[in-house]
Amino acid sequence: MTTGSRQDRDGAAHPQRFVISFAGFNRPWAVWIAHRLEEHGHRVTLQRWDPQSSPGIGQALDDLARSGSRVLLVLSERYFSAGTHTEEEWNTALRAVTDRHPDRFAAVCLTDAPLPSAVAVLEKTDLWGLDAYEAEYRVLRRLELPTDRIGTETGRRGPRFPNDPPEIWGRVPRRNPRFTGRNDVIGTLREALTGAPPGASTVTLLGLSGVGKTQVATEYAYRFASEYDVVWWVPAEDRPTLRERLADLAPALGLPRGAGSYGEQIRAVLEALRRGNPYGRWLLVFDGCDNPDDLIDLLPSGAGDVIITSRNREWAARHTSLVEVPLYARPESITFIRRRALRLTAAEADQLAEALEDYPLALDQTAGWLADSPLPVGDYLVLLQHRMDSREAVAVSEDYPLPFPTALAILLNNVRENFPDALALLRLFVFFAPGPVPLRLLREFPADDVPEQLAGLINDQIRWNAALNKLVQFSVVRLEYSDLAVEEGGGGLETVQLHRMVHGIVRENLSQEEAEPLARAVRQVLAAADPGRPSDSRLWPRYAELIPHLATSGVLTSSNPRIQNFLLHCLRYLILAGEYRTCLRLSEETDLIWRALLGEDHPKVRELSYQYGGALRNLGLFRRAETLTRARAAQLTEERGDRDLETLRATSSYGGVLLCIARFEPAREIFEHCLATYRELLGEDGSTTLAAQNNLAATYRLLGRYQDAYDLDLDTLRRRERVLRTHHISTLSSGIACAMGLRLMGRYHEAQTRQEQGVKINTQVLGLEHPQTLRAEHNLGMCLRRSGDIPGAGLRLRTVWERATRVFGVDYPWTLMVASDYATYLREYGDIGEARRISEDVVRGYQSQLGLAHPYSIGTVGNLGLVLRAQGERAEALSLAEQALVGMRGALGDRHPWTLGCALNATGHRNITGRLEDALDLSRDTLRTAEQVLGPDHPMVLSAQIALAADLRSVREHEEAAKHEDAGIKGLTRTLGAQHVHTISAKQQTRPYWDFEPQP
Repeated sequence: MTTGSRQDRDGAAHPQRFVISFAGFNRPWAVWIAHRLEEHGHRVTLQRWDPQSSPGIGQALDDLARSGSRVLLVLSERYFSAGTHTEEEWNTALRAVTDRHPDRFAAVCLTDAPLPSAVAVLEKTDLWGLDAYEAEYRVLRRLELPTDRIGTETGRRGPRFPNDPPEIWGRVPRRNPRFTGRNDVIGTLREALTGAPPGASTVTLLGLSGVGKTQVATEYAYRFASEYDVVWWVPAEDRPTLRERLADLAPALGLPRGAGSYGEQIRAVLEALRRGNPYGRWLLVFDGCDNPDDLIDLLPSGAGDVIITSRNREWAARHTSLVEVPLYARPESITFIRRRALRLTAAEADQLAEALEDYPLALDQTAGWLADSPLPVGDYLVLLQHRMDSREAVAVSEDYPLPFPTALAILLNNVRENFPDALALLRLFVFFAPGPVPLRLLREFPADDVPEQLAGLINDQIRWNAALNKLVQFSVVRLEYSDLAVEEGGGGLETVQLHRMVHGIVRENLSQEEAEPLARAVRQVLAAADPGRPSDSRLWPRYAELIPHLATSGVLTSSNPRIQNFLLHCLRYLILAGEYRTCLRLSEETDLIWRALLGEDHPKVRELSYQYGGALRNLGLFRRAETLTRARAAQLTEERGDRDLETLRATSSYGGVLLCIARFEPAREIFEHCLATYRELLGEDGSTTLAAQNNLAATYRLLGRYQDAYDLDLDTLRRRERVLRTHHISTLSSGIACAMGLRLMGRYHEAQTRQEQGVKINTQVLGLEHPQTLRAEHNLGMCLRRSGDIPGAGLRLRTVWERATRVFGVDYPWTLMVASDYATYLREYGDIGEARRISEDVVRGYQSQLGLAHPYSIGTVGNLGLVLRAQGERAEALSLAEQALVGMRGALGDRHPWTLGCALNATGHRNITGRLEDALDLSRDTLRTAEQVLGPDHPMVLSAQIALAADLRSVREHEEAAKHEDAGIKGLTRTLGAQHVHTISAKQQTRPYWDFEPQP
């Protein structure tokens, strides 16, 4: 049995360095332990534990160890729930970090609750339920420090032992065991109090009702209690209660209460606090003071601290510092909800937080209700929407017995009764969507459209500002300013932010007669702000501001032609900006409304169908798109003939869908007719003509007519550069098409050079996440791979695939295309297992979306066959390769480049499975047809030469094999270079393969 630490036996310990890691909830313990260690001559750093700011708990623990100091963990339930990680994650992290850093970590424990089993490796010592002497003794013993100077003081006043309450503790609310996050707010509050000049340490916690101001003040009082001798809580909603509670402090301070008036007792209290006699370290909390005049003459001064909680921003002018208490950050919301309702998953907690916009009181009451109910979150939110004001739909507590809608209604009643201009402005705001509303829109209110009840307010800037300031003052709304440059839609742009809960309560309390003129006015405001040019990417930030407010203001149901035109502009912007899902949702709603309102043949319904069809097509909903566009094209052709401009537009839209469903020949006929007619009617340089020429080029590319497609694309690019300018979105698209054409013709270095510049310009003009920018980056990745830059290609393709998956989802057509190309890269240069997983997902996605007979489904089956061959599953690989060859012949014929590619792969599969003569026959036929279709120097033709040479060697036709191999290597050296990966592989007699590449 050990009878003393090494330092006890050997004398005084040398000074050491420690890092103390603690959950914010346990700060008093961390501060006390740090003080005691410092009294023993050691250096201590405090580090609040916050794994949410690190990639994971393992990384966060490693960061503690990297300091070079010994690490003391202050453990409690809160330490392990700070990031809502699982017990297994904790066990794994603790075992790993103690293995990597033996003897670096130690722990003390403040709870007898069950902790992760791996805590045992820390050899923790328990501190709960001890007095100060025993707690210090155990800390020193655990750290192997001398224990002969326990209780030693150097004269520096330290914090109180955490188990010892302040001398005076006055009616502070119970500590919330589920208090979550808010570390930044508490840190700011602490800095404001400690950094204030002597005698002026007063801070106001400001925020919306139910945002958690009282909870923050309560948590601060407990967390820093050991640093105060007096902590006194004063309810301050009204002056009589405030005065009574402040006077109650007199006897607690040992002041004679006697028969003096409240005024005399309060004066005595304020004087005692000012002098710091009998206590110099005090904290007073005035909770819920929305009227500064009630409190300002009662605020104490002196060496202590004052915290005020309020909804009134006017405190900023009353010599106090303001600390905003915002809504929860989303990780805080999720953590809080899961502590309140243990049965909910992180995804369900996120769903609830999203619906309630991270409003703390609402999250507390709704999560409390869900904790005792098996109802799914989605169903509960529907219930809540219909019973918002019912106590039965939320769980209230003794600390806050009002349902959150009632709490907000009380605040709004104050506005209604006392500030009519502010109420009028608030009612106008609720016909915009919840969230940011650019005030610029309202300040540019069309003079003829101002509702009568708002005319005086809108036209009087002083009244306007006063009304807005009242809403801000009482935290009903908040103002924010943009950091964007002016040309990006910012430049100090001021927006008003209105929470969804406030928005809903105000909106529900308006009658139809009150609501209609306000909604009509907002619609006119939005239409007046229409930039008018959806194709100009420089104006997209302005459109993005307007889109959220369309449904809320009634734009979709308006019969005003001006409003309808504005809506069509917005839908066109959404298509061009790649916001396809939003466009589809709005188009579906508008289509139903307009067909009933205007009739199916109305020009605006027809115009809507183009945006509707574009959204369907881009989202892979091809059958619906085909039905919609075919019907419109047939109707107009019958009514107006095939040379009418509107007919041509509808027919082109239908042709675009035909390309998506692999009906390439009918699409070619449509686009050739459209281009010829447009050239005749509009001229060769018309933007519509150039769009038709672009469509025909895309069709030729899909038909394997790569040279014809490139010639058209290059002509389109040059004309668009002249007519539309170089940075127009259509011009940039033509640049990508030209680079793709060069790559498909085997001119890899030219393609790469052009596409590198294209990526830079697309990113600059359209942004990093725009579909066209991603298309440019994807094509660059393919150019890099074909040019032989294998690492660069892999990095580019993976990055684009991950971004496409994040932005658009795994089943988005374009995401499937990128995934397919990345999987073929992985098969050759990366993780074959991941290549198989992605390839199988792509096959399933295409077959589900396009059907088994679509070339993309067929081609990706062939790619999967190559993966199986690489894994040694030769029979299964051969079956898939033959299936792909038969399918591609049936879909596109024997002479399409995709069919030839499938044939090239099938020869390899036949060869390695012993079908040598069959492989040789197919190789001869493939080379002969490829030379006719693609020309003698195309990389696929040269690969076919090398493949034929391999098949000839297999049947001992060495002379003919050498001839084809020599011709193939010379061709590859001439076109790609001697050091290109394909050339080197040919010299090493590595059999070539062909990757199917879906095209956008």
